Amino acid sequence: MKNNYLYIGALTVLSIFSSCEEEFLDRPPQDTLVDANFFKNNEQVLAASAPLYSVVWKDYVDKASWALGDLRGGTTFRAWGFRDDVLFNTTEVSTSNNEAYRAFFIVIGQSNTLIQNLNSYAGAEVTQDVKNHAIAEARFMRATAYSYLVSNYGPVPIIENNIALLNNSAVTRNTVESVWEFITRDYLFAAANLPATALQPGRLTKWSAEGMLARTYLTRAGVESTGGTRKQEFLDKAKEYAERVITMSGKALLPNYADLFRYPYDNNNESLFEQQWVFTTSYGYANTMVSQITFDNSIANGDGWGGDLGASWWMLSLYDGLIQQDGAKPGFTLDQRLKATYMLPGASYPEISRTVRMEGTTEITEPLVFPAPASNADQSFASIKKYVVGKAKDLGGNATTQRYPNNTYMLRLAEMYLIYAEAALGNNTSTSDGKALGYFNAVHMRAGLPVFEGPLTWNDIFEERTKEFAMEGLAWYDLVRLHYYDPQEAYTIINSQDRGGLYLITPDRMPNPTAWTFTKRGELQRMATANSGNFFLPIPAAESSQAPSLRNPPVPYEFKD
Repeated sequence: MKNNYLYIGALTVLSIFSSCEEEFLDRPPQDTLVDANFFKNNEQVLAASAPLYSVVWKDYVDKASWALGDLRGGTTFRAWGFRDDVLFNTTEVSTSNNEAYRAFFIVIGQSNTLIQNLNSYAGAEVTQDVKNHAIAEARFMRATAYSYLVSNYGPVPIIENNIALLNNSAVTRNTVESVWEFITRDYLFAAANLPATALQPGRLTKWSAEGMLARTYLTRAGVESTGGTRKQEFLDKAKEYAERVITMSGKALLPNYADLFRYPYDNNNESLFEQQWVFTTSYGYANTMVSQITFDNSIANGDGWGGDLGASWWMLSLYDGLIQQDGAKPGFTLDQRLKATYMLPGASYPEISRTVRMEGTTEITEPLVFPAPASNADQSFASIKKYVVGKAKDLGGNATTQRYPNNTYMLRLAEMYLIYAEAALGNNTSTSDGKALGYFNAVHMRAGLPVFEGPLTWNDIFEERTKEFAMEGLAWYDLVRLHYYDPQEAYTIINSQDRGGLYLITPDRMPNPTAWTFTKRGELQRMATANSGNFFLPIPAAESSQAPSLRNPPVPYEFKD
């Protein structure tokens, strides 16, 4: 169960994080708390770091996380909105671009402010361990925001002191290599200063930081590749950190994949880092993403705006056995992740209530069976299930319009297993390494699939990651990791994805079908074109116009040590 410490304390200091200035690159937050009396004891210090777990990420999680991570990554389709992300044409004025960029720099700015305030104002009653803990939380969050920034935009400015920018109108971008080095240093500090066991449920631990180091080193192996060969030193570090988390953290995979997304799942034993949301009158601390992705109000709370969201044809094709002969024959998959991620007609979700209109004005509420398309329908959607948790009555009353209590994952143990497998594969075309296969199969077989005998290839791992983390905002970043050392292969994957979501899904029976037939429909463009000119996102127009120096060539960052 979730511990409300993050929210009770955070609400007390909401004003610290309430600023959403457009010019967040060149001015500090104007509502920053600088009262020396606030940081008198350990409790106040922990309250000050609590908003870093939720409200500062708001603009990213609400829509941009899945618009970039999944629409742009190709796993998910939207018919009428966010077409620029679906078709890989995200521009300098795209909604997802602006929201993501703003959110990442809000996280960085508030993390910097907390670090500066702690160093300036921490009172005598604040223990060194708690002070270091809060600084480690801030540096962890800053590193995470920078990892998304550099992955989306390439060179970006490294900012450690927002106040210093007041007297410096020229904001300089730093090289990709510098930014990744900065990220690594922040995570290393966090790993050294966070405890092995969380101070309170939902707080970061050293295993959160070491898990992020595993992800970071796997990426840096490509950033610092030579002639398409990933840097072995960083592959080895990725493998080392992943195995440390697997064997030493005390974490374990949940036996049933679907339980990862059945409320209340918050802060379970597979989780390494979650954004902590809560049902509250404060919009900033509630999960609003659920409103955006739920297919309609029959299972929601006055919202449910995701009716045109669903799995892409490419995504559905990854589930072995599902689409037979381009959809011409009924298909079925053993992969239990499909039902937990996307809804197909006839699938039952007894934990979610659905309001159904009967004859006249009579309405009844019954357990959700995802409806079949009408007999004369031209198309249907494999709607989003992951993170969709239902009505207030399904959540003990803890939900209303745009206010849901369930957390969003940022790092799960399953990723450590697949990072180890990819790092062990390294620069080889395949591997039969027993430990890598064992870790791969821990994830693969948890999904209800038979043992994978091997050998293991990069594509096997990539497709496994795609199915494991679909609608968790990671698919695009997997393509970025590939692009660092093999850009042409990244383009080839994107350009071969059938990103279409207009199809008709016909179940063989209702409810609880044994198979479905998929028929492509619609005139909307299905394929995207990725190349060196559109792979990374442009800096939003509002920012580049205010700081023209962002267009200048990037420079290496001068580290202080």
